[in-house]
Amino acid sequence: MVEAGFRTDPVTVEVIGNALLSIAEEMGEALVRAAYSDNIKERRDSSTAIFDPAGQTLAQAAHIPIHLGSFLGVVEAVLRRFPVSELRDGDMFIGNDPYAAGGTHLPDIVLTAPVFFEGRLVGFVTNLGHHADFFDRGEGRHIWQEGLRIPALRLVEAGRIREDLLELILLNCQLPRDRLGGLRAQIAANRLGIRRLRELCTRHGLETVLRAEQDLLDYTERRMRAALKVIPEGVYPFEDELDSNYLTEPIRLVLTVTRDREGIILDFSGCPPQGPHPFNMNLTATLATCYYALKTLVDPEIPPNAGLYRPIRVVAPAGTVVNCIEPAAVEARTQTCQRVVDLIYGALAPAIPDRVTAAHNGGNSSVSFHGIHPRTGRPFRYMETLGGGFGARGNKDGLDGVQVHVTNTSNLPIEALEHTYPLLVSRYELITDSGGPGRWRGGMGFVREIRVVEGEVFAGANITRIRSRPWGLFGGLPGAPQRAEVVRANGSVEPLPPGPEGRARIRLGPGDGLALITSGGGGYGDPKTRERWRVLQDLREGRISVRAAVEDYGLDPREIPAEVSDDNGNG
Repeated sequence: MVEAGFRTDPVTVEVIGNALLSIAEEMGEALVRAAYSDNIKERRDSSTAIFDPAGQTLAQAAHIPIHLGSFLGVVEAVLRRFPVSELRDGDMFIGNDPYAAGGTHLPDIVLTAPVFFEGRLVGFVTNLGHHADFFDRGEGRHIWQEGLRIPALRLVEAGRIREDLLELILLNCQLPRDRLGGLRAQIAANRLGIRRLRELCTRHGLETVLRAEQDLLDYTERRMRAALKVIPEGVYPFEDELDSNYLTEPIRLVLTVTRDREGIILDFSGCPPQGPHPFNMNLTATLATCYYALKTLVDPEIPPNAGLYRPIRVVAPAGTVVNCIEPAAVEARTQTCQRVVDLIYGALAPAIPDRVTAAHNGGNSSVSFHGIHPRTGRPFRYMETLGGGFGARGNKDGLDGVQVHVTNTSNLPIEALEHTYPLLVSRYELITDSGGPGRWRGGMGFVREIRVVEGEVFAGANITRIRSRPWGLFGGLPGAPQRAEVVRANGSVEPLPPGPEGRARIRLGPGDGLALITSGGGGYGDPKTRERWRVLQDLREGRISVRAAVEDYGLDPREIPAEVSDDNGNG
């Protein structure tokens, strides 16, 4: 029976909607299993999605939320260059450029393929892999310093790889073997998606599938509009800043959220102009971040498709740091994306205090090591983004040592890192007192120290929340700040150099290393109202020091357990 608001019956819509999501998830697993580089096969820095013939998102696998930014414009970019009449069964298109191919930064290479059934275009299957290749291309002052720019191009034509184009791409990569393995895995993942989408059309019939897809989008829109009603109508402003070892002055970010009867408006008017730095966001990166943040706040289980976007209006003036135009650099845009989520959460805290969290660790901070591998004689690059503390919420402590918000990568296992690179992880531990004190404590940050085993290596880090600590809410205190240190073989410790040198140009020899100390999450509520048994448990587990227990949480010194030392801090 067809209900009001549906073109087909709701049960069929649910079945087909879940089938589409299942196809995207299976594509993602195939990509990870087939990939060559550690960044995809171990850290899972990749995503998959399915689109309808018009380029509307139908399903996105639960991988990396910010990758939606690279998906939002990819089909549109392909169709601008290649009309539907020119698409052929077996074609596949490649692109990464944020200004010409719908991407958000150059390491994220997208492959999308049209899917035909009985001679008719029924959609696109798409995947993205983060290719950690370029390690000394410049200072990140404009897009041309950040790597190879690829517009929307036909990489596979009627089932055959265009070897000339592939050769051109690989010739401009510093690690071509890794790139070739990754691109082949992406092609294979899309071919799997094509097969599964055709099977879905065979099982249910093409017209039923197409009707159900539109029903799914309309249903998601209705559900999102209903979910937004948990936010009272009103105007909610907030400000925060983005600091970094790369920047001499922090970037001040401004947001005004307006909830009205039509939906919700996120207005970034007042944000500064784009600058000669890599923290600029193009519009699709900003949109993806906003969609993610609102979804998590009002209905985390809502289907991840284009219907979700319809009630949301984003105002981001062109030429600003949240809607940059060519030739702005964008390589580190995820740092800014993370801060945009903090803006949205901070703005809506007075409206929905039981749904928001205090600020998370606030960054997508990274370390990078590159050089010539002494055992193979070939160039190598190890790059990893590291997590930190999760912000506390109104009924629970924050999680410790995790990736947060728009990034969702795994850490690279120590065994894989040390097996692949001439590096040694000498320290990897949570940091006492790093979580912001509160009735509910912020999650703990951690330190990861990596040293060179042999050869000469160049290293660097991209960090944030150095001065602007992750804020707490409703009396909660901020989490600990972030820092990076150069540790020498002789035991000396040096601060991370500022600017481009600190990002990739620190010379390290055997025994030297780099330590990244990540931020904790902010606390929620007055720490002196935290239940005493929780404070004592934190003390016994080394999560807080005696000093913090007494000064921040108000514990009577006579309550300190005898087995707890006065110096159980680290980091």
